Amino acid sequence: MTVHLASVGMGRFGKRPEGLIDLSAEAAHLALEGVGRKPIDLLVAGSMFAQGPHGREALLPRLAGRLGLESASGFRVDSSSGTGGMAFHAAVVALESGRFERALVVAAEKMTDRTTAESTKDLSSSLHVSEVASGATMPALAAIVASRYMERYQLTSRICDVATVHARAMAARNPNAHFQKPVTLEEAANSRPVALPLRLLHCSAISDGATAVVLEKGSGPATVLGLGQGFDALRIVDREDLTAFLATRIAARRAYESAHLTRKEVGVLEVHDAFSPFTLIHLEDLGFCGPGEAIGWFDKDWVGLNGRLPVNPSGGVVGRGHPVAASGLAEIAEVALQLRGEAGAHSVGTRPKVGLAQTISGIGSQNLVTILGRVGS
Repeated sequence: MTVHLASVGMGRFGKRPEGLIDLSAEAAHLALEGVGRKPIDLLVAGSMFAQGPHGREALLPRLAGRLGLESASGFRVDSSSGTGGMAFHAAVVALESGRFERALVVAAEKMTDRTTAESTKDLSSSLHVSEVASGATMPALAAIVASRYMERYQLTSRICDVATVHARAMAARNPNAHFQKPVTLEEAANSRPVALPLRLLHCSAISDGATAVVLEKGSGPATVLGLGQGFDALRIVDREDLTAFLATRIAARRAYESAHLTRKEVGVLEVHDAFSPFTLIHLEDLGFCGPGEAIGWFDKDWVGLNGRLPVNPSGGVVGRGHPVAASGLAEIAEVALQLRGEAGAHSVGTRPKVGLAQTISGIGSQNLVTILGRVGS
């Protein structure tokens, strides 16, 4: 059964005064307006923290009540930073089962009202318990991955700076992005150390925000062509290779196979760059270039809006901001906007026929790949 993404709703990512329910409702209303308020019989909500002013929110029933969807079915999804992508996949599978006609998928996070230490501790819950016990954090483990990648391919921390400059330049064209100004290589290289080689501007920022999409049966300008998921060892010391994400490679292979196409047909790419050097690794894991070759794509500007393969035209996680659960769905939504010709100032040079979104959970322990394409348009 064919399913297509019929509309997108997204508010501004960044430091927002609204709470989780308000942010979710804002995005949901925009998505619902995009389909003329047609009836919804399935609500899928995603949040890692579901944090409200008095503790954890009952996100699903509160959102259903706010939107007048009490008669719909629903469920909540949580897969750390992969939550948005997983919520989308779950809704697609539900529609393909024939049980539902139209689904509203909402992924949201409220994070800026807590301290950095609190957020760091909560984000570490997606790591292995032994890593947490030893004091490891997401940036610390990401730094190990980046260091090993640089060492293997004889690269320098310049790759982090280049990827950050690209992300922020793209974000400056996206009115919903957290960061609205480009940065220079020097600014990235001289920003505060976090976990070397990673510096402040190489890391995604804590943000508030929400994304919503409406899925319907049938085909359209953003039809779901392929889905894929993959796992890798949760503890990074148990992995065979730290310079690649096996979970992405598995997910990509499954998505390409289910879509019956190859990477050569992909015209726009959104990847989960929670840390800027991950962008290079994702390009290689998805099969667009060989090991250690991704930096050449940036140096030749093949990843720009008018390049061979535009990468993260939304600004990616580093530029767009990282309200954790919302990011994975925002990546899929961006691909849909590009395919539908609705991306505005951050539209790629040539409207693509096929786009791919890649989402990671934790430090790549469970990754998802989504392929959308224009069908009948």
